Formats: sequence, C-alpha cells, structure tokens
Amino acid sequence: MNRAATVLLTALAPLSWGTTYAVTTEFLPADRPLFTALARALPAGLLLLALVRVLPRGAWWGKATVLGALNIGAFFPLLFLAAYRMPGGMAAVVSSAGPLFVVALSALLLGQRPAARTLVTGVVAAFGVSMVVLKATGGLDTVGLVAAVASTASMSAGLVLAKKWGSPAGVGPLALAGWQLTIGGLLIAPLALLVEGAPPALDGAAVGGYLYLALAGTAVAYWLWFRGIGRLSATQVTFLAPLSPLTAAVVGWVALGEALTALQLAGMALAFGATVAGQLTPRRTGVTPVVDGRREAPEKVVARRGAAVEG
Repeated sequence: MNRAATVLLTALAPLSWGTTYAVTTEFLPADRPLFTALARALPAGLLLLALVRVLPRGAWWGKATVLGALNIGAFFPLLFLAAYRMPGGMAAVVSSAGPLFVVALSALLLGQRPAARTLVTGVVAAFGVSMVVLKATGGLDTVGLVAAVASTASMSAGLVLAKKWGSPAGVGPLALAGWQLTIGGLLIAPLALLVEGAPPALDGAAVGGYLYLALAGTAVAYWLWFRGIGRLSATQVTFLAPLSPLTAAVVGWVALGEALTALQLAGMALAFGATVAGQLTPRRTGVTPVVDGRREAPEKVVARRGAAVEG
C-alpha cells in the first residue's frame, strides 16, 4: 500500500506537467521560452528554500549544481522551446521516450542490467512516441522536435544521477527540489536576459499562468517527483513520464481543439500501457538505499526516516 501511494503521488507530477503546454500556448507571452523557464523555476526554488532553510554542504554544492543544470537549467528552456514550436500533444509525448534514456544511463552509471521486460516496455513506449510524432497532423517542426528530445535526455540524466547520489543524511525531497530549482533558475537568468532582453509586459492571464506553473506545476510537482526518486527505482519513476503526454493530448483535444488521428491515438495507448507495465516491474530485493553516495545499513535507514520530516 505504501508503494502504491508513492506511485500515485509521484504520478501527480507528470500529470501536472502535461498541462504546461496548454498554459504556455494559451496564456503566456509568445516566443519567450527562457523568461518562461526562469519565471517557473526561480520563484518556486526560492519559496522552497524559505520553507526548509537548508543549504547544500561540502560536495553537495557541486552535485546540486549538476542536478540543477540537468533537471532545470537545460530542461526548462528546451521544454518551453518545444512547447512554443509544436502542438501540445506532440511536444509532450516525446517525453515518453525517457525510459530508454534512463535504462541506458542506469546500466552505465548505476551498474543495473535492465531486464528484458523493461527493455521491451521501453521500446513499446518509444514506438508509441514515433506513431504520434511522425504521423501528427501538420508540418513537423525540426527545431521543436530536437528541443523536445534534448529536454527528455537532460532530465533522464538528472534522474539517474539523483538516484546514484541519493541525498545527504537528514535532507528531504523538499530541500532537494529547492536547491535544484534555485540553481537552475540562476543558470537560466543571464541567458534569458542576454537572448530575450528585458521581461515582457504581463497581463492578468499571463500572471495567473506563471503563478500556476511556479506553484502547482513546479514547487509541488518537483517535491513529489524527487520524493518518488528517493523511494522508487529510476525506471519506475521514468515510466510515469507518459502520463504527461497523455494529459497534454487530452487537454489539447478537449480544450484546444487539436485533432488526433487514429494512429496517434494508438500511439498514446501504447504509451499508457508502458506506464502501467513499468510500475509492474518487480523491485530488486536486498539492496540498501544510497545516501550521499554511500550504502546505508537497514537500522540507519529506519532511524533516518524517523528523523526526517519532509519525506
């Protein structure tokens, strides 16, 4: 029951991310992906830091910087670039290729040999992606597609490294999310100013859109996401990613009038099937959790979890 609850709570993150594309295209200023990424990341990160009042120490300054760059600093600008240049369902569904990236990186960085079932599930997810993207109505935007794939690769690398490094003793997912969002936002800030100039004028709809993305779609969603990374396997977490394109496709169809062909709908069904199959993959037993790069004894795990208030 605890594992099921963790899966369901973690799934809320990609569900909320699936609404990002509709919010971006309908309410936010056009052609400002870097400012949008900054407005989403930095306020959310500073809010979480104000709540936890915990900063990285020692080697974790470097680790948090790498994770912040991968999960936020590179991922957000690429994500919004894809959102601006492609229909929501198309742009979001590319993220369901994430399991293949994670499987490969987990073998390289974590020494985890993927089970045949995991590989098959990942291939099915990627095939579903190709059905949606390659057969989508309208012209295929090359820049948008490359940005979507690159954003998925960046976040997949961040997920695997987060699993490899674990977390410092006594530090929960709220602090980890705050560190990464703040660092990522600070990395985006000079690039946004250099490339896009001064912030645009915002109307009420844009302000509401940014508040929604910063609070529900970022602060809360990333807390749940990093909480899930700490409690589930890397492949289990990444196989939740297809929920984002499924949500985006439904929102695009219902609210934005975006058409989906029968072949695209079949691809979405495959992506959903990959999500379910990914959660059914049995966990390995006898593996102790990783904290700050080291294996912990079971009795220390119990003590640490009892002391942590954020998890």
